[in-house]
Amino acid sequence: MTTATLRSAATALALLLAAHGAAAQTPAPEATPASGAQQFAELGDLKLRGGGVIRDFRIGYRTRGTLDAERSNAVLWPTWLGGRTQDQLNYVGPGKLVDSSKYFVILVDSIGDGVTTSPSNSKSQPLAAFPEFSLRDMVEAEYRLVTETLGLRRLHAVVGTSMGGMQAFEWAVAHPDALDAAVPMFGSPQPASPDRLWLTAQIDALKLDPAWKDGRSAGPMNRGFALAQEIDAMVSTTPEYRAAHTAPKDFAAFMSELAEDGKGDGKKAADQIRQRQAILAHDIPAEFGITLEEAAGRVRAKLLVVVAAQDHAVNPAPALAFAAALGAPTATIVSSCGHMSVHCVPLEPVVARFLDDPAAFRSVVLRDATAR
Repeated sequence: MTTATLRSAATALALLLAAHGAAAQTPAPEATPASGAQQFAELGDLKLRGGGVIRDFRIGYRTRGTLDAERSNAVLWPTWLGGRTQDQLNYVGPGKLVDSSKYFVILVDSIGDGVTTSPSNSKSQPLAAFPEFSLRDMVEAEYRLVTETLGLRRLHAVVGTSMGGMQAFEWAVAHPDALDAAVPMFGSPQPASPDRLWLTAQIDALKLDPAWKDGRSAGPMNRGFALAQEIDAMVSTTPEYRAAHTAPKDFAAFMSELAEDGKGDGKKAADQIRQRQAILAHDIPAEFGITLEEAAGRVRAKLLVVVAAQDHAVNPAPALAFAAALGAPTATIVSSCGHMSVHCVPLEPVVARFLDDPAAFRSVVLRDATAR
């Protein structure tokens, strides 16, 4: 190799090293989160309507789909009681409950689910030291996520099941100009007395477990959780469903399965107690100091109210009364699956039809041909 060649090679190597060094010093652009990936928004201290504060609050969320050029196709879906956004992913996508090929779907972890700041994961306010919060507080945290973090002025819709459906009602009344439509499914604007009864019984079951220790222990609490699971099994479907699916000879095995599923500790108990207390305090008319009919009068969004006629967990009467006062269409499911009817009757076509053209939707009754 000649001297000139060596000099050329050395120069090229020097340029290569310099370029590499410059690239190493330049920060790489932030990667776009994968579809459905867990994300967090840091919102600082969250002031609660009851006067308390959640310190160092951050809210968990996931997104699927693409925001359109007009930023008008966002659909928000908060979690149900005890649910997490990871659980919701199975219901999002083409042909599913919310179609992410049409909509930019925002799944939100509700306060107290153990992902968003909760009694179980708060360092400064752990377990029973965590303040009581309301469903309105959940909605206000979601509103900040939508407006401050995601920069959206308006949502196409808010959808939700069970506790998420209650939040959909709250969104429609508290932020009437922030959404075009809402689909509360198996939710209520004010839970009825039988709803409050089983929720109170579950709280009592957890608090009466000796391992609870007034919310000071994070240790195992399997006795309280097993009893709470039995209560849940009584209200999530119907007596007809249970009789058809659990023969007397299989009852012992069924109870063993409930006990196995009903394991937990003080952290999980603190989360579950606080979320149930939030539902017990949920009463939209009382919150605004008006009647249910007047609360419905505040709504500007189009609503589709989905109820299960045989729902033993969330009595459908308040939701139906709200729909009647608003003149909103309803989708009534007749199924012994009760509160779990979303698993027994295909709601996907109904929700899709409403979200595509809310003004054209008319009330329907859906009957389960398979459940007894």
